[in-house]
Amino acid sequence: MLLKRTRVRAARRAARAAHRSFRGLDERLPLAEAARTTVRKAFPDHWSFLLGEIALYSLLVLLLTGTWLTFFFQPSMRDTVYAGPYAPLHGLQVSEAYASTLRISFEVRGGLLIRQMHHWAALLFVFAIGAHLLRVFLTGAFRRPREANWVVGVTMLLLALVEGFAGYSLPDDLLSGTGLRTAQGIMLSVPVAGTYLSFFAFGGEYPGQDIVTRLYPVHILLVPGLLVGLVSLHLLLVVHLKHTQWAGPGRTGRNVVGKPLFPHYTAKSAGLFFLTSAVLTVLGALAQINPVWAYGPYRTDVVSTGAQPDWYVGFLEGALRLMPGVETRLWGHTLMWNPLVPGVLLPGLLFAGLYGYPFFERWITGSHGERHVCDRPRNRPARTALGVAVLASYAVLLLAGAQDIIAFITEMSVQAITWTLRCAVVLLPPLAFWLTRRLCLALQARDAEQLVRGAESGEVRESVEGGFAAGRVPLPAEQRYVNAVYEVNTPLPRQSAKTASARGTWPARLRDALSRWYYAGRLRSPLSTEDHLRAQDMIAGPDEPVRERADRT
Repeated sequence: MLLKRTRVRAARRAARAAHRSFRGLDERLPLAEAARTTVRKAFPDHWSFLLGEIALYSLLVLLLTGTWLTFFFQPSMRDTVYAGPYAPLHGLQVSEAYASTLRISFEVRGGLLIRQMHHWAALLFVFAIGAHLLRVFLTGAFRRPREANWVVGVTMLLLALVEGFAGYSLPDDLLSGTGLRTAQGIMLSVPVAGTYLSFFAFGGEYPGQDIVTRLYPVHILLVPGLLVGLVSLHLLLVVHLKHTQWAGPGRTGRNVVGKPLFPHYTAKSAGLFFLTSAVLTVLGALAQINPVWAYGPYRTDVVSTGAQPDWYVGFLEGALRLMPGVETRLWGHTLMWNPLVPGVLLPGLLFAGLYGYPFFERWITGSHGERHVCDRPRNRPARTALGVAVLASYAVLLLAGAQDIIAFITEMSVQAITWTLRCAVVLLPPLAFWLTRRLCLALQARDAEQLVRGAESGEVRESVEGGFAAGRVPLPAEQRYVNAVYEVNTPLPRQSAKTASARGTWPARLRDALSRWYYAGRLRSPLSTEDHLRAQDMIAGPDEPVRERADRT
């Protein structure tokens, strides 16, 4: 009994000492207050904000399944004779990387399920990042003060593409080997430095002896580490800057309307993680992907047929197929425009545009204040149309990557399909831009009409004279606010003739022209100017009140 009391007293003294230690640490570093502030933070629960969480949980599944696969994969190009259970490959000389992939698929318990979950998670990860960036782009959530988070997101997309291609190339099967050969051709097309880039990547003449050994640490260590660091930075910026949110009465973005992080949002987010994991598990169990045993081991004199690269690099494959084989001889060097243009210039232009667009839009609109409320895509016709035009180009190029399969299925000539897609990649994006812009303006006109006349009720009324008209009901207050409150679309003022003719003002003239193009065809709100400006004061940042900008323009 005495011993028990002694133990109780000792435990109490230890608890008091620990309490004093934690209290002293908290006095120097206010951890408790920071934790309370964090768990009280509100997060919007609109479905469009879940795309980023799907990307996060796909990355988590990737890390878990990839860690498991590292215990069985052999990143070696040394030759071995296959003697596993897959009979069609018996006696063939294959690399150890390819043999270990077959061993994971056919001999390791649950290996094929984990391997296919890993591949499906990679596809979903890239798709979720792309969809999340598209949502941010169309709603203007990249504007000040969130430009840094936009840059982080675009960098994550770039690293996800590199990570996917590196993992796709590790099994050393015929499909991945063909992809590596294409990548080596793109490297060689770079003027002057192409040969050196190829030697550095492959460790000598193609196909090299250690390309898998070089890609393996990039795939399992370097790029995942960068992705985890960028995800952490992205989440810290989201917590610090707060979420953007959709317009509504009393919502300014600085006071986020939503659920607190704990316990409401944490429970919902955990449910989304389990749902994402379940979908990836079902896909891994039921939907076959990347059957390397069907392709066979890589040989430099054999090209895979009927197989396509993963969708996120399919547009490069299509661009390579559509680009004519043109060469130019300059200063003793040969410029091979295919694959230089589709393999180097096209992705370079794409990512340069993604990185620079927030600053480009700020430059042509003259909008320097903070923006915390999401734009409705219809209220930014030029931006929305530009995004749709890029998506149209991507869709055509992705379709062109399967031109041989399309020709086989439709029994059309490859040449006819190629020329059709070449015309489409030139004509379809401008058409998509024009059509989307007109559609956005039409939706704006409908919103303005609903503000004045109300929404159609679905009833038809007959007048005394015998005429028929659609019945209308007033919009709810929430919808009236959404239709009425948006930023005034006002182009920059024109430069005077004297200023425009001065030397060195071509950037100003270009800026004016782009500003007029950006705001072309804008519709005026049915609200009075004073009411509209008063409403916009609720969504404009403190650095630039709307009234001052309206007076300036």
